[in-house]
Amino acid sequence: MKITDFIVFKDPKLVKKWSEDKVPMSELTEAYFDDRLDFKAELQDFLESKDDFVKYSIFTKKHLQFFFTRFLPEVVVHSQKQDIKISQEHYDRGNDFFGWFLGKGMVYTSAFFRSGEESLETGQEQKMELVCDKLKMSENDHYLDIGCGWGTLIKYAAENVGADATGITVAKEQVSFGNNCIKKAGLEDKARLFYLDYRDIPNQKFDKIPCLEMAEHVGVRRFKKFMKQIYDLLEEDGIFYLQIAGLRRGFHPEDLVWGLFMSKYIFPGADASMPISWVLDKLERVGFEIHSIENVGIHYSQTIQHWYDNWMKNKDEVVAAYGERWFRI
Repeated sequence: MKITDFIVFKDPKLVKKWSEDKVPMSELTEAYFDDRLDFKAELQDFLESKDDFVKYSIFTKKHLQFFFTRFLPEVVVHSQKQDIKISQEHYDRGNDFFGWFLGKGMVYTSAFFRSGEESLETGQEQKMELVCDKLKMSENDHYLDIGCGWGTLIKYAAENVGADATGITVAKEQVSFGNNCIKKAGLEDKARLFYLDYRDIPNQKFDKIPCLEMAEHVGVRRFKKFMKQIYDLLEEDGIFYLQIAGLRRGFHPEDLVWGLFMSKYIFPGADASMPISWVLDKLERVGFEIHSIENVGIHYSQTIQHWYDNWMKNKDEVVAAYGERWFRI
């Protein structure tokens, strides 16, 4: 099979350049965003066979430009002003935008599937149950969710376990959405979201603290200090639940290319995705004892399938509100 069995090149320059050669993955995605090519069938059909037609060229011109002008400065600096600005540009884009793929649960992390046949909503309910179980959460526990998103886990912990649940985020749209849901459920005395950066958390004690895919935004340079901050916020017998997007150990060009893509378009300012050995080392160095480890990669794969299906169903609404380019991204 040839790449032209999957792709229609709209730009004649691309036909000449790539019809007989493997395409750098980063250049292919950019050309798709710019409407210079289209996929003949489902995007997933191409992705399943992509390694036959693409190459992971590390040092393309755009890679170098992004690496030196955005990625590297973000890794080095990670100032509060910079981190908040980057996060708000992404997470405050619009609750409708995120809702069109996350679904009504508004949970922006991996669901957890027991049979593999569950709906996205059921999988996310099971994920919240799993987090509460891992935390051994009980009634009236003082619970702090760092990077709480739209507050779905906050509401769940208050409603189903009876915890006194607080969530913080630097996305104003998330705070408004979450507190509105809490108010509608009559849980204002048990749950609340605050607009607050992690660096400004008051020095008080909590029984349970989860952090689901927010620590990446802290960055490699500040990661250990952040873990120590959490350790000091916990009661002596407190429990911390960390979910973090990791990388394979060693050098893999594919991981680097996808990582730069994620940093540019999907997960900006998040450079602390590292191999698990690195993460565990930082946890242990600040005093944590590791209780359990679980790889949710296979669950994430299924979650993203659901997100993709939701996105495709809502194509007309997305394009009308945000344009064709953002739909493609």
